Amino acid sequence: MAFERVGVVGLGTMGAGIAEVFARAGLRVIGVEADAEALARGRGLLERSTARAVDKGRLPAERRAEILGRVTLTTSRDDLREADLVVEAIPEILDYKISLFRDLDGVCKPETVLATNTSSLPVTALAAATGRPGRVVGMHFFNPAPVMRLVEVVRTVMSDADAVSDISALATRLGKTAVTVGDRAGFVVNRLLLPYLNHAALLMEQGIAGRDDIDVAMTRGAGLPMGPFALLDLIGLDTAYEVMEVLFDETRDRRHAPAPLLRELVTAGRLGRKSGRGFYGAEQARAQGPGRSGVITFDVAGPGADELAGRLGAAGFARSGEDPDVVLRFSDRPVVEHAVRLSDPSRMVGVHLVGDEVAELARTALTSDTAAGAAVDLMKVAGRAPVPCKDRAGFVVDALMLPYLNDAVRMHDAGYASAADIDAAMRLGCGYPAGPFEMLESIGLARARDGLRALYAEYRDPAFAPAPLLDQLVTAGATEFPRR
Repeated sequence: MAFERVGVVGLGTMGAGIAEVFARAGLRVIGVEADAEALARGRGLLERSTARAVDKGRLPAERRAEILGRVTLTTSRDDLREADLVVEAIPEILDYKISLFRDLDGVCKPETVLATNTSSLPVTALAAATGRPGRVVGMHFFNPAPVMRLVEVVRTVMSDADAVSDISALATRLGKTAVTVGDRAGFVVNRLLLPYLNHAALLMEQGIAGRDDIDVAMTRGAGLPMGPFALLDLIGLDTAYEVMEVLFDETRDRRHAPAPLLRELVTAGRLGRKSGRGFYGAEQARAQGPGRSGVITFDVAGPGADELAGRLGAAGFARSGEDPDVVLRFSDRPVVEHAVRLSDPSRMVGVHLVGDEVAELARTALTSDTAAGAAVDLMKVAGRAPVPCKDRAGFVVDALMLPYLNDAVRMHDAGYASAADIDAAMRLGCGYPAGPFEMLESIGLARARDGLRALYAEYRDPAFAPAPLLDQLVTAGATEFPRR
């Protein structure tokens, strides 16, 4: 189907951005709002967005006039009668959306495709409310719509194959990358991203690591563009909370239950950047790291010990196997297993290097404040950003990343989306340097499987058990994930 005239219902930040995307691609756009005041706000969003593009040299002034000229604004849904496609972008309240789709079904011509921009609500429920369930799909843009390249095209069990393929082709025409997914809460990006963010809040709440340290670990260590708490503040804690509730309602997976700390901050009105305070600004929630120390002597053991010893020795610290101030132990497994072999286990701190810049410093139940502070100082001298944490399976980075990767494998294995589409969705939707399957191959399938086994052994959470497909690939000796 050729889409030439499209409607957008709801001209808030997302709706106005979607209307701009369509108009930029040469389509005629009918923008609909509830009343004149809302319509004026939507017009203002369109005008300011395109004006910024001109000011930054990304859009010629004459092109801006053409784009705005393609958009007709109205408060009457009857003006959508001749639209080939209508995209809904009203607030995320299912009852409101169902009512709107019933109305659109009566207004629009039979062949019109009705699409929802919902980020997590069931598209199937909207389709079932109409007399054209085969021509109802999800078309989930990402904010800001004119900039973000990803569109999740959501098919339901009732969707006509041609409607899904036509919308995917339209997304390509808009200059976007379309990934086709099934109708599950959160689709791909939110279903993988939000549990990871929620998990970070739980780690902080459990005192495994502090807010700033977790953000440092995930940016400078894992290479992500933003740490989980900075990203939660950007998204909006209320938005994250609502998505987690939708996920939990569908899955009843305890990992999808919003973290109590997230609920507390939302209840307190600390919603992130939109309110001025969220995780950042909530200083009472910040874990305090160990104080500084007067370390002079150290010992270090495990793979990589000699290189670290050489760096510290060059900085004037003395390595001693007799009575060191602190013992640094490179380890992936519980550090306390090594500590109990020392005459003074309070001096041991676990070291786990992540990337080229971060050192996770695992404190056991026996580690002294002096040894913990000494380890922080020594890592700074060695040129590593120290991330103090408790001696728990996965420490920080693996504890957050491996369940996320495992979720992606389960998603693909269930036939929900292809590995290539999942990778593209997380790269384009989140700005990640690599998709989850690319990350799995980078760290090693066997290492990921073994790390998940360690997490499962400690927490006994079924979601941490390695996905059967991952386990089978490792057993077969595979080093790459099959792209099928």
